[in-house]
Amino acid sequence: MEYTEQSKGISRARFLAGAAAVGVAAVTVPAVGAAAASRGLSRRGVVYTVGAGETPETAWSTARMRADLRVIRHDLHADTVDVTGDGVERLTATAAEAAELGLHVWLQPTLGDVPQRDILEHLAECGRFARRLRRQGASVELSVGCEFWLFVPGIVPGATARERIANLLSGTVDPVGMQRRLTRFIAQAAAVGRSVFDGRLSYAAAQDDEVDWSLFDVVGIDYYGYHPDRAGYLADLARYRRFGKPVAITEFGTCAYVGAPESAGMGWDVVDYEKEPPEIKGGLVRSERTQAAYVAELVDVFASMSLYAAMAFEFVTPDAPHRPGDPRHDLDMASYALVKPLQDRGGWHWEPKEAFHALAERYARLDCGQVGPHR
Repeated sequence: MEYTEQSKGISRARFLAGAAAVGVAAVTVPAVGAAAASRGLSRRGVVYTVGAGETPETAWSTARMRADLRVIRHDLHADTVDVTGDGVERLTATAAEAAELGLHVWLQPTLGDVPQRDILEHLAECGRFARRLRRQGASVELSVGCEFWLFVPGIVPGATARERIANLLSGTVDPVGMQRRLTRFIAQAAAVGRSVFDGRLSYAAAQDDEVDWSLFDVVGIDYYGYHPDRAGYLADLARYRRFGKPVAITEFGTCAYVGAPESAGMGWDVVDYEKEPPEIKGGLVRSERTQAAYVAELVDVFASMSLYAAMAFEFVTPDAPHRPGDPRHDLDMASYALVKPLQDRGGWHWEPKEAFHALAERYARLDCGQVGPHR
């Protein structure tokens, strides 16, 4: 999910380095065993954010949402859409449309930077809607949120995500106290989710978060790891199986420039928002091929491990336009989106990136049962 205007400069909503900053201990990685012998991926998805946008032109709209979901269903060959963001009306309208198209709905409300009671009530409203949708025959799961230490005030000091990140980087946050507060709020959110929703429940954690997964039916991980070979990914991901529950990759992806995968979850942090207009730092070289290769490799890995679900982050980032011929201001270069927004006289439109086509090819083959690595 992208941040709003108030948190410019941290536009990707995943600060995975924060786990290390607060001192989370490393986990012993078990060997990949016989469970990885079968191949497949039960849910093939993409994250679709329903944010308010930074301008009226880039804000969520019913017409654009409907058109995008049809592309996701028919052209991307996804069978699942992770409907995320804030605003009950936007979330529920998008979830209902996705269900109408026959997509599996992974509903994940992520209201942030407001009092905790408001976040829980927002979750409850969305959960009640998800229950109604499910009882009408739709395929729906509910995620109670993602990376609460980043979005929810009161866990890490700071009124906004930007302030919380600054405090984490300063090294002044007590990791024990932070973990205690995080564990408490995750439990509260899980209890709210269970009280309003009667289907599978999950939470989207950062890669090294400590979570009591006994509260949930599915282990959800926002995964932005980088390894030079496939064996590294297999070993890294195997640790999430130790909980004995289905594993869903609730986010994965990278940006469209040379070297982005090696930056892992920090690939977005290459924009200087102090300048007007914002400018790409460091003379980066745009490379849609780099993004496409990473996405394709990860899908092959997930399928080889027979993980439950994978949702690519994300379909579109309207506030990160592509500016052909102007690499210093090509904000799409620092975006994880599968399509690139382009300005036009009527506002903007998007065009697919190479990562869109690579993911569509993988998802189509998985849909047909052809689950081996691409040749």
